[in-house]
Amino acid sequence: MSFSVNRQRSLWWGVSLVVILSGLVAMVLSLASLGSPLRLGLDFIGGTRLQLELACSATQTCSQPIDIDAVRQVLNQQGLGNSSLQIIDQYGVSIRTVPLDVDQRTRLRDALTQKIGDFDPQKTQIETVGPTLGEEILRSGLLALLVSFIGITIYLTLRFQFDYACFALVALVHDVLVTTGVFAILGLVAGVEIDSLFIVALLTIIGFSVNDTVVIYDRVRETLKLNPDLGIKEVVDQAVVQTLGRSINTTLTTLLPLMTIFIFGGDTLRYFALALIIGFTTGAYSSIFIASTLLAWWRDRQPPRPATNTLETTPAP
Repeated sequence: MSFSVNRQRSLWWGVSLVVILSGLVAMVLSLASLGSPLRLGLDFIGGTRLQLELACSATQTCSQPIDIDAVRQVLNQQGLGNSSLQIIDQYGVSIRTVPLDVDQRTRLRDALTQKIGDFDPQKTQIETVGPTLGEEILRSGLLALLVSFIGITIYLTLRFQFDYACFALVALVHDVLVTTGVFAILGLVAGVEIDSLFIVALLTIIGFSVNDTVVIYDRVRETLKLNPDLGIKEVVDQAVVQTLGRSINTTLTTLLPLMTIFIFGGDTLRYFALALIIGFTTGAYSSIFIASTLLAWWRDRQPPRPATNTLETTPAP
């Protein structure tokens, strides 16, 4: 056989281990500096986000980029020195702060206008989420992930066997850890925040990944029925080779529109699409290189079943 997924299984496991450990280190650093493993967005922690952009087409205020120190100075004067700031495309600014009422938002915007210049009202975005609602969204999202894991484990146990379900679950946890790890790194180096769409992305990734795993496991079961004398490693290798083209084609055709959304979808959908791109790619990888090789490794360690004697001896009279 030209391709054997089990021959280099230590390599596949090593690559996954390095990526997951890198993400875990980033989560620990994020926990130490931000108070949470990921940089949580407004949906989870509550507060007010103002996104303002200079009115470049109507005024001459875009001769130079926004000075983040000037914005910070205004926030300090307003008693909002602990706010989070991010410059967007040089002429826009995103401010995340404590919940503000209408009067407080108006005073802040007027002070920024006097210091920096006029802002485009059509491109102004203001969001306010209470801390209680943010905690409820986070709790509901984590509960949804837990329920999905339990449901998938029960389904795969009934459809296959319990060890199949266990290794499929390991692959799903692998996909979630890789995706969250990458976003933990992005949160530290690029200030990327996660919102409620990130939970939606994780649930979608789980469904996509388990579908690929089920296809491979189905082929493993069929091959074992037709060729019960074959070794489990050879059976898994055959199953992977037979489904490899389908997995690659499905993943590529799914990634193409996601890449378009990531490039042209705007700030709201950009990181949602990025999470799906990372998760779908990781899901295809884990189905082929993690779930299948773990199943072969486990079954290969089990003692062989005793052969069934089909000849019955007739006792002597």
